[in-house]
Amino acid sequence: MERSQLERQRVAKLERLREAGVDPYPHRVDRTHTISQALETLETAEGQGAEGAQIAGVAVAGRLRSIRTMGKVTFAHIDDGTGAIQLFLRVQQLGDGAYRMFKQNFDLGDFVGAHGALMRTRTGEISVLADRITMLAKAISPLPVVKEREEDGETVRFSAFSDLEERYRQRYADLASNAGVREIFRVRARVMSALRRFLDERRFLEVETPILQPLYGGAAARPFTTHHNQLDQDLYLRISFELYLKRLVVGMYERVYEIGHDFRNEGVSHKHNPEFTQLEFYAAYLDYHDVMELTEDMVAYAAEEVLGSAVIQYQGHEIDLSPPWRRVTLRQAALEVTGVDYASHPTAPELAAAMEAQGLAARTDATWGYLIDKGLLGAVEPTLIQPTFIIDYPRDISPLAKAKPGDPMHVERFEFFIGGLELGNAFTELNDPFDQEQRFIEMGQLYGPDDEEAHPLDEDYLRAMKYGMPPNGGFGMGVDRLIMLLTDQVSIREVILYPHMRTKE
Repeated sequence: MERSQLERQRVAKLERLREAGVDPYPHRVDRTHTISQALETLETAEGQGAEGAQIAGVAVAGRLRSIRTMGKVTFAHIDDGTGAIQLFLRVQQLGDGAYRMFKQNFDLGDFVGAHGALMRTRTGEISVLADRITMLAKAISPLPVVKEREEDGETVRFSAFSDLEERYRQRYADLASNAGVREIFRVRARVMSALRRFLDERRFLEVETPILQPLYGGAAARPFTTHHNQLDQDLYLRISFELYLKRLVVGMYERVYEIGHDFRNEGVSHKHNPEFTQLEFYAAYLDYHDVMELTEDMVAYAAEEVLGSAVIQYQGHEIDLSPPWRRVTLRQAALEVTGVDYASHPTAPELAAAMEAQGLAARTDATWGYLIDKGLLGAVEPTLIQPTFIIDYPRDISPLAKAKPGDPMHVERFEFFIGGLELGNAFTELNDPFDQEQRFIEMGQLYGPDDEEAHPLDEDYLRAMKYGMPPNGGFGMGVDRLIMLLTDQVSIREVILYPHMRTKE
């Protein structure tokens, strides 16, 4: 790769280190404390009355963040991810040669080790008075400059890539230069732990199901297709865990869940990434009312565990995740927002005409169910800021959900919305194998084989159902969107370490 002028200068420094007998990438690191431990050690000693104490023999390591030289004294800061500490470098401690080596060959971004005494400077800052400074990893490329801007009266630091997409393409540099971005993914890890803890405490068993599947199903999405050479067989990256998890319910696991990646060959947007993290669970003897209670409890629990409160801030809105959440039927919500009662327009052409009369776009080739889901619900979604369950969906777009008693038009299904985002989907699961088979057949007649709304007929799943599936409630949630909500991010790319990017030309 072609080197910039700065990179060529740093390579020259690297070569000078080697000529002086210094390995710029040594095998071993002398470290006695993380930076946070070092800071705590001195503060503890001072708290026990050792004012002006120095603690000798401390070795820390981290990335150089600042260098300020004043003749025979240099102040520098290093950061190891647990915190930052000042290095106090003086010729009389380091020696003339080592001090000159540091000034001439060390740069911002380098990983260094420092050994010496913990102390406070006259300005009160905890520092390492170094008697040894060691190069641990020479950084050839300078990190993006960290800039500051004012937002709502607060100073916000951010890494200034000239091209926003380069932040995602070079996530390593983004993370290295921006502590706020690093914190998002620490929050993400804590949320994942909280979700597992919540389900584990309620007797759910965590399992793993196949990622490569001979037949995709469990959701309305277009799959990625691959090929197994030895078996000469086309396979699909899963779009959902659902049908495999429900097979386990047949197999007498009463409560199961999985957190993993799904893959959907669909558009990329601020809410969609082709590879994303999903949480699904299935519980015998629960219906969708029970699952609603589990859902609101789980989301509030995660927020409280990770953020310390069920009241969060998202895009300027104060949102209270505490149960109970609002429940409203899809029909009523659509009528309130759009003025269209879809039950009064039972065919696709009639519904499309009614939508257009209200100024809503309507695809002329779309099915009745698609117009409701993408058209009417699409208009409702941005209005759902406080946590809301939209319940009772048309049968046409819910082939795996149990019908509402006495209502042939609707099934027992809900989706939940927070901050204008759809976060999850759940059913009272259909467990009648003959009804399920008929639903698959009807879907095949409604949609063409290449339509993303189509559900292929899975004969093995039907075979499993015929052994007897207990009544159960199922749930699926996009974990990335929950992280967006809890970290106040408007783009899914901000909460996925390596989002999908178009190849650069």
